[in-house]
Amino acid sequence: MKFICIVFLSFAVPQSFQPTEAERRAASLITQDVLRAHTRFLASDLLEGRGPGSRGDSLAQAYILSQLQALGLKPGARGGPEGGWLQPVPLVGVSTHQPREAVFLRTGERVSLKQHDDFIVSAGAPRPQLAFQDAEIVFVGYGIQAPEHGWDDFKGADVRGKVLLVLNNDPARDPRLFAGETRLYYGRWDYKYEKAAEVGAAAALIIHTTPSAGYPWQVVQTSWSGEQFELRSESARRLAAKGWLTEDAARRVVLLAGKDLDQLRQAAEGRDFRPVPLGVRLSLELASTIRDVTSANVLGVLEGSDPELKHEAVLVTAHHDHLGMEEIGPGAKGGAGAVGVDRIYNGAVDNASGVAVLLAMARAFTALPAAPSRSILFAAVAAEEQGLLGSAHLAAHPPFGAGHLAAIVNMDGINIWGRTRDVTFVGLGKSDLDLVVQAVAAWQGRVVKPDQFPDRGFFYRSDQFSLARIGVPGIYLDTGTDFIGRPAGWGKEQAEAWEREHYHQPSDEYSDSWDLSGAVEDAQLLFYAALRVAQARAMPRWTPGDEFEAARKAALEARGRP
Repeated sequence: MKFICIVFLSFAVPQSFQPTEAERRAASLITQDVLRAHTRFLASDLLEGRGPGSRGDSLAQAYILSQLQALGLKPGARGGPEGGWLQPVPLVGVSTHQPREAVFLRTGERVSLKQHDDFIVSAGAPRPQLAFQDAEIVFVGYGIQAPEHGWDDFKGADVRGKVLLVLNNDPARDPRLFAGETRLYYGRWDYKYEKAAEVGAAAALIIHTTPSAGYPWQVVQTSWSGEQFELRSESARRLAAKGWLTEDAARRVVLLAGKDLDQLRQAAEGRDFRPVPLGVRLSLELASTIRDVTSANVLGVLEGSDPELKHEAVLVTAHHDHLGMEEIGPGAKGGAGAVGVDRIYNGAVDNASGVAVLLAMARAFTALPAAPSRSILFAAVAAEEQGLLGSAHLAAHPPFGAGHLAAIVNMDGINIWGRTRDVTFVGLGKSDLDLVVQAVAAWQGRVVKPDQFPDRGFFYRSDQFSLARIGVPGIYLDTGTDFIGRPAGWGKEQAEAWEREHYHQPSDEYSDSWDLSGAVEDAQLLFYAALRVAQARAMPRWTPGDEFEAARKAALEARGRP
């Protein structure tokens, strides 16, 4: 019982931080040149955008594997391919042949929407043919059922076989509900589709606005066109179709029913909202090309030095995939794939740069004179852009059991604009890992701020979320916004402009013009923080009452020696 009791102790961290000389030497190996070199290669045209199951995907895996092996790490996949370095991630790819138009009908009137410009739709299940006929459109507000908030947008309405028209995000009018402007998982598109399938709907159409999504319509066009992937083992109830409408298109559909979208949206902000049948009907036939694909998580382990704690691990993650290459023809990413147009989604910031930080941290850890007490599991995960699939598979099949994973440190994009006085901790307040990050940041002369774009729901959009669902608390940093030598507001302007112009676009390419001095400081902060967690005798803990606390307690209670 001694081993079990240790993990329930409070995770105590000194309020001040001072690295040893050996730790500072190790951290100094994280340099701009190292980050540039790894990013430059992983984001090169040679890797063709690193789409799941592609040649570029395999090249990225091989590169990461070779780098981890060269550092002296051990394979972490326990019997997997390539001597145990790879954990296969079985996927199914679905290429939906999207209809050129969607026709909405009501008592002899019609609204015709144009694919790509007005709507994007994809098959809701990996089947060659999916269809529904004459299905009524029902406006269901935010499409949320949240008993802990006393909230139910469905109120027992029978929506089986219907097409649900759903608002993006979650209600924000009352700051006491749904964390106010801070987006929760209830506001995510994947929750909307999961809930629609659970209640038996035929399809769900999410109304896109840039504020509610956190990104412009062009991101929907690129991210939801071409081949889509899911884990091959998924068996949950499914929709026939998952789609998005522009706000203007949704307004036209609602007007066909004699309704006003703004009034419906206002009504959806209250607990007393009830689904609104629109009397508008839609028929849809979707043909898809289906293929089995295998990608892989690349796993390497630095074994801990403590006889007991080495059976626990700090997980360091970054996703190695991106969106691949634009296909030619209707329904392709961004349109018809015109000759001369850049067709490669290089994913330099998102997320070749995050993998570069992972490899740089691995180099720093292996340069320490002795390994930390806990093991460090480095995981370059697959298919994040397809819905966190690689990390979901890792969470379902972890080399260290859920109760043996002390924390996750995740990297998804880096600061390319220079040094900051602050650092953003996405998820600040959720666990006592706050103390670790704050102590290291203070030593660096910086302050820790919460998510500076809370309405974007970033915590639920990257791989630490997959591990949180099995109870593992995490550190996920974003770029600070208070840039040294820049006027107030400049940092937010850069972040918003990058998201508007480059996020999930072919223009996310490596550039020698990047100033990675701030990225180095962020990466060194993550190294020091991960090291402190790996050295502490007790496990980090969720803040009492946090949404993931129960999963953590269950994992710790069920744990045993691996």
